[in-house]
Amino acid sequence: MLNIILMGPPGAGKGTQAKVLTKKYNIPHISTGDMFREAIKEGTPLGKLAASYINDGHFVPDDVTIGLVKERLSKDDCKKGYLLDGFPRTIPQAEALEVLTKEIGREIDYVINIDTPKEELIQRICGRRVCKNCGAPYHIVNVKPKVDGVCDICGGELVQRPDDNEEALVTRLELYTKQTAPILDFYAKRGLLKTFNGKSRDELTPQLIGLLEGK
Repeated sequence: MLNIILMGPPGAGKGTQAKVLTKKYNIPHISTGDMFREAIKEGTPLGKLAASYINDGHFVPDDVTIGLVKERLSKDDCKKGYLLDGFPRTIPQAEALEVLTKEIGREIDYVINIDTPKEELIQRICGRRVCKNCGAPYHIVNVKPKVDGVCDICGGELVQRPDDNEEALVTRLELYTKQTAPILDFYAKRGLLKTFNGKSRDELTPQLIGLLEGK
């Protein structure tokens, strides 16, 4: 069983690594956003409660979020393990997660932190482009379209998201660091934290697999 929390700042490559690891080990990739959407779609009591907050433009309270996490991690597809992405974000959430995973017998095995230099994050985020029509992702350096500014898939216009700029990223990074530093310390004290340099995505993947396979 592999029960993993994946952490890292915006642009660190969490999505890329999550895709590889969940496919390789056949475990679900669980993000809070996906979890909310799934519970709301299924119409569970907690899903309906979360929807009432979201529809009113409010944050979903911790107790509701934690209830949804417990509900999601208790499902059969998590028997072999799971990868949590974007949760926990606060110490109270981390403490609650510790309790609930013990209750359901699915305790955390690894907390993987992808630490990437700020300059690299800026280059990755500011270079991102997305198709206005189909949402396909591109990058002006790493994933160039065949024709500049045009989507290879549907021919739509490639645009930059409003928050994919250096000023917005610096603000997000400051908030992330402020929120996340205590959580990293929380897991380090429990011997669960493993930090990797995310500068090279190609080198990072085998390092993570090596960790999970005890090499």
